Amino acid sequence: MLRNKTCGELRIEDCGQEVTLCGWLQKSRDLGSMTFIDLRDRYGITQLVCNVETNKALYEQAKTLGREYVLRVKGIVRERSNKNKNIATGDIEIEVSEIEVLNPSDLPPFTIEDNTDGGDELRMKYRYLDLRRSVVRKNLELRHRLAQLVRNYLSNENFLEIETPFLIKSTPEGARDFVVPSRMNPNQFYALPQSPQQYKQLLMVSGFDRYFQIVKCFRDEDLRADRQPEFTQIDCEMSFVQQEDVLNMFEGLIKHLFEKEKNLHFGKFQRMTWHDAMKYYGSDKPDLRFDMQFVELDDVAKGKGFKVFDDAELVVGICAKGCAEYTRKQLDALTDFVKRPQVGAKGLVYIKYNEDGTLKSSVDKFYSQQDLMLFAQKFAAQKGDLMLVMSGKAMQVRTQLCALRLEMGSQLNLRDPFNYAITWVTDFPLLEWNEEDNRFYAMHHPFTAPNPEDYPELLDKDPGKVRAWAYDLVINGTEVGGGSVRIHNRDMQMRMFEALGFTQQEALSQFGFLMDAFRYGAPPHAGVAFGFDRLCSIFAGCDSIRDFIAFPKNNSGRDLMSDSPNFIDQKQLDELYLSLVPTEKK
Repeated sequence: MLRNKTCGELRIEDCGQEVTLCGWLQKSRDLGSMTFIDLRDRYGITQLVCNVETNKALYEQAKTLGREYVLRVKGIVRERSNKNKNIATGDIEIEVSEIEVLNPSDLPPFTIEDNTDGGDELRMKYRYLDLRRSVVRKNLELRHRLAQLVRNYLSNENFLEIETPFLIKSTPEGARDFVVPSRMNPNQFYALPQSPQQYKQLLMVSGFDRYFQIVKCFRDEDLRADRQPEFTQIDCEMSFVQQEDVLNMFEGLIKHLFEKEKNLHFGKFQRMTWHDAMKYYGSDKPDLRFDMQFVELDDVAKGKGFKVFDDAELVVGICAKGCAEYTRKQLDALTDFVKRPQVGAKGLVYIKYNEDGTLKSSVDKFYSQQDLMLFAQKFAAQKGDLMLVMSGKAMQVRTQLCALRLEMGSQLNLRDPFNYAITWVTDFPLLEWNEEDNRFYAMHHPFTAPNPEDYPELLDKDPGKVRAWAYDLVINGTEVGGGSVRIHNRDMQMRMFEALGFTQQEALSQFGFLMDAFRYGAPPHAGVAFGFDRLCSIFAGCDSIRDFIAFPKNNSGRDLMSDSPNFIDQKQLDELYLSLVPTEKK
């Protein structure tokens, strides 16, 4: 070993020891008679001191060293006279007797410190340098710890970690596949898995009754801060279980992670139906860190001559406690917020419940004080509260009001990332109608079992009202996991494909191997998959998942560091029987 200690482990009790350290020069300070160097490795920072009086040659050498030089140093641990309480090694320093330059470095394009001067694009281009920063490194250390906790918990519950293929068959449901041409099979393609769904069901047919995998998945979809084209799932499946068994098992997993990593203890997680989540929060992933439940107002809002409300399918609002003091400028800003294209509302009505007991609204022309008091009573509003009301088509206005609710939660500092509100959302619709394609799609995936209370009667009469045996886990308004009880009966699975518009031939062409497996004694089974990158970001209190992935892509799906995706040469194209379609230059 080139070192016998790391830059993060030395303490005051180590004084007097001769040690050898290796690391990167983070910064140096020449004070005229001595030079101080901060030496950094994965474990921390140790201060080195080179004194001109004790070793002039070493002092002169130290002055020539630049940022990010890779060094091997030998010296004696001494107590620091000016201690630094901000680092774990702040009580000591190394009186250097020898410096070996293992590798020099060009000046890095940004400062490799916690408060860097590098922008996102620059740091992604030089990601290997960004990973040297402690704030990024700690995120990956968190990821490692959570992965170990997951493996230990599931292994102790008799789950087997089994790998499934990355080169699979493309299927038409869900997001777009990344496809891979096959050189050995001209004009045929593999797909990269969006999830191991069918394979983990086949493992249940195979008798492996408890499976898990921390696995890469791939989706060719539009990207956001919490999405990447390749991401990681904690993928799990169980046999001979029902929904309640799955919820209890994986509620235990999440509690285990919080207890071991953050020393937080939770009772039984809240549960909420999809219908209630949409009715009271306008979202199937409600943020429950704060209240502001939706209140439906049709009975007090309509019939007063205000056409915007009278013609609406739904009038609904929220009450922001203590916000009656909002100025006209602030209220105009909220109106502008809901009119943004991302929200899509046409306007916003406000009602202030003033401290003197009077009510002031933006629609006083249509509503008397008595009328406005009925609004206040519906909201259970108190003096000093602000009521915000929107109207329109029911599902649309709920979604718009959800955006406003979250904005108010942010403005009022009610969305503390370390105040964890966790709920299961259950009883999702099995199917959702797509107006463009004039057909139903599976809300989760086509292997989700319908609720027995709704099947088979409603599947024929009113497919849109059939509930799924499906469930999502939501933390702080983010869906971190989801799953369902699976269909394990061949006839029911074929009936599901019919409801989705598949002919029997199409269903067998796409999913024949799974349908065949169901002929041979498929057990009842269910499962769940957690977004591991998202889970890591929530534990760290971050919005973006990028810093929890060693080498992430940007919002265009590009790796700026390796400059991929990129073109391949004509020889490779010929071997794959592919030809390029000319595209316009941008």
